[in-house]
Amino acid sequence: MARPRALVLAALLPLLAACGGAGAAQGTELTGTVLDPPFEVSSTPLVDTAGDAFSLTDDTDKPLTLVFFGYSNCPDICGQVMATLAGTLARLDDAQKDDLDVVFVTTDPARDDEATTAKYVEAFDPSIIGLTGDLDDIVEVGTSLAVGIDKGEKLPSGGYDVTHGTRVYAIDGDDESPMMWDQDVSQAQLAHDVTVLLDEG
Repeated sequence: MARPRALVLAALLPLLAACGGAGAAQGTELTGTVLDPPFEVSSTPLVDTAGDAFSLTDDTDKPLTLVFFGYSNCPDICGQVMATLAGTLARLDDAQKDDLDVVFVTTDPARDDEATTAKYVEAFDPSIIGLTGDLDDIVEVGTSLAVGIDKGEKLPSGGYDVTHGTRVYAIDGDDESPMMWDQDVSQAQLAHDVTVLLDEG
């Protein structure tokens, strides 16, 4: 059962002063940035790799969800963050994995359909949930987490720029995001923070 947001934040806020450094992942100190107030996550449904509707609030009933917005053709950051998420999962035990969902949301649904998104996430870890859908819906969900998403103008090469997030966001059992991590968080740091958050939950 999810704890009230006030109790979760009461547990997290004393740790904020220790956040943000490579040496922070010790004891119960957290590397991530606490969001106060937390983001209220949009319930707008997207589309999973089976073609079914999937909402980051209604369909994430585990104590903790990690979500990242990127796209399969990204040349650098997305692969780095996805590898960090996969490495984090590898560091957790089975009980922790049972209490955690990891979600990838494409910001390029024109190219990342269900099949492409499925292939992309499975290359990192088959347990990662891949989401696509209508771009306007993805923008709405991303905006609720302060993720700027926009398909830029067409390039001379025929392609186009795609904007996406660089952070990983936590979503708790109250459908709010109380914490985020920058793209340079390590697997060890993220796994440590996930362990602390699950223990606090």
